[in-house]
Amino acid sequence: MSIFVSLFEKTMNIEEIQRMKQRFRIIGNSPEMNRAIDVAIQVAPTDLTVLITGESGAGKDVFPRIIHENSLRKTKKFLAVNCGAIPEGTIDSELFGHIKGAFTNAISDRKGYFGEANGGTIFLDEVAELPMATQARLLRVLESGEFIRVGSSTVEKTDVRIVAATNVDLLKAIEQGRFREDLFYRLSTIPIKVPPLRERGADIQLLFRKFAADCAEKYRMPAIQLSEDAKQMLMTYHWPGNVRQLKNITEQISIMATQRVITADMLQEYLPDRRTSMLPMLAGSQRQENTFENEREILYKVLFDLRRDVTDLKAQVNSMSQNQQPVQQPVSIITPDEATTVQSVSPRKSAAVDDDIQDTEVYVEETLSLDEVEKDMIKRALAKHGGKRRGAAADLNISERTLYRKIKEYNLE
Repeated sequence: MSIFVSLFEKTMNIEEIQRMKQRFRIIGNSPEMNRAIDVAIQVAPTDLTVLITGESGAGKDVFPRIIHENSLRKTKKFLAVNCGAIPEGTIDSELFGHIKGAFTNAISDRKGYFGEANGGTIFLDEVAELPMATQARLLRVLESGEFIRVGSSTVEKTDVRIVAATNVDLLKAIEQGRFREDLFYRLSTIPIKVPPLRERGADIQLLFRKFAADCAEKYRMPAIQLSEDAKQMLMTYHWPGNVRQLKNITEQISIMATQRVITADMLQEYLPDRRTSMLPMLAGSQRQENTFENEREILYKVLFDLRRDVTDLKAQVNSMSQNQQPVQQPVSIITPDEATTVQSVSPRKSAAVDDDIQDTEVYVEETLSLDEVEKDMIKRALAKHGGKRRGAAADLNISERTLYRKIKEYNLE
């Protein structure tokens, strides 16, 4: 604790922060971003473990570089590992190595990232995606610098500085039993929080101008500019994809727009409706493509769409019965996800009134398999991106490793 206090009681060095921004091409002057850079600079000369948190696309990946390049390990290796992109069955081998014959296709010894990065820095991106067994191995490395290669019984030593990053709320993950509490406290010796784009104020316009200028230079065209109403829209948009989303949209507009001055109406065409990032029950009746926050929201979307379809169907049948238009044949209704069937719609005589008056009751049975719904959404995402898992995982807002597991579970390979 005393080390932590002595590090962060220092006054923020603005000149050093600006130098880091120029060196690592960081755009913006928001206090939150300046503070994050300042913490990275101050902690760099130590060997303390750092945990970087922030939303996806906010720019977390630049901070491990700042830390490594300003540390005593800068002449040694820097390895960046995306934990979410490595299949669960091979991640231990990738991180800690294996010996020849440890498993099928292990035709030679392998050091692994912790062996290769000895003396340097290893950046564990999406650390929350690590399996629980691998988390235990990582904890041992943090505590003693020891690890065992897959298939071996020999303890090996490594001197590696660990910087981790995640967009997951690790405290919630701990409550859900998906992340080890002891590992969390080991990793978060020094926390760095990267602010989301929507909290960076004027930085949004600075980044837009930078991306527009870069695109204009690359494709040899005049740079796009924003009208005043478009600037206001840019500043008030939620930016769920953060800096990555802003860059992509700026490039799209630069290429697709025929005019170089972009109005709010023109900009709106490229911004996904803010409501579509919410659950469908909050998004009204529009059925636009959603950016899913997690796997559960995929199911929510389908379920609420089905509920709306069934409600509409009941209203139509009730209207038919009131107009004394009996249905002669069973009606089969297929929703857009082909998951709901109206098994039968038939009039039934009421025992309490005259025989000439019929009271219609509607029986609706929803046959819905959540597994089938999830499978269908994954198939659609893969088809949209031509089978490329990275794009599909980004659309579903799940990690590549989770998508890989789902593909294997549903036999979609």
